[in-house]
Amino acid sequence: MPPETLARLGEAQVEEALRALYVTREGSSLRPEEVKKIPQLAGLLPVLARTRRDPVLVDAAAGRAPVGLMAAKLLGWSKVVVIEREPGRAASARRAADRVPGLNVEVREGDVRDPESWPDAVDVVVALHACGPAFDVVLDQARSRRAWLVAVPCCYSNAIAFASVARAWADHLGVATQAPVRRRFIESLVDTERTLRLEAHGYRVSVQAFVPPTVTPHNLVWKAQYVGPSRRADEAEARWASLVKGPV
Repeated sequence: MPPETLARLGEAQVEEALRALYVTREGSSLRPEEVKKIPQLAGLLPVLARTRRDPVLVDAAAGRAPVGLMAAKLLGWSKVVVIEREPGRAASARRAADRVPGLNVEVREGDVRDPESWPDAVDVVVALHACGPAFDVVLDQARSRRAWLVAVPCCYSNAIAFASVARAWADHLGVATQAPVRRRFIESLVDTERTLRLEAHGYRVSVQAFVPPTVTPHNLVWKAQYVGPSRRADEAEARWASLVKGPV
């Protein structure tokens, strides 16, 4: 995408596009949760735009699909597939896509865990604030297809498969029991496991802030591209295996 186009992807453009998609009556306004998404979308879209030119994009665990719809409307991407398991949100995403003529957005009501919910061909997978284990499911679905991944996690709950191993490492290393300290340590280990998992499977991974922490505390985006086997991947695989085995 040309730099001048990326430069125009500011909050004003995002807000205008959201209004076109989600505001259905004259005099009404965006929902509070949509207003909160404006700076996040303005920060995430340039990251997404620097993956592939006009890819097949999957917006996974999409909610009302603001990311996928913005990719279609503002980035001009011609093939977007939305996956959302909650019927009301999927219906809302479908209605929003229908309001803007020319958007090629397919909304699939289904679970990201189900391979049948995914299209046969996928180039880029995006997930904004995939909660808890959903982030790991999306990561593995993207990895199995060797697709680009642009994803933002949140909600580091005990439902995350690696969380129990992370707690065991905290106990083994004598991490302080004060909740804020212990929580940050465990979250960091969860993120380490996710990053090493991608690298071990041949991905080049960057992790960066896409908005300030004042916008959302979950302000880090994982951007990962499959590049194939390498010495770095072998080293990551060894570290990953040692980490997931847990303390001896």
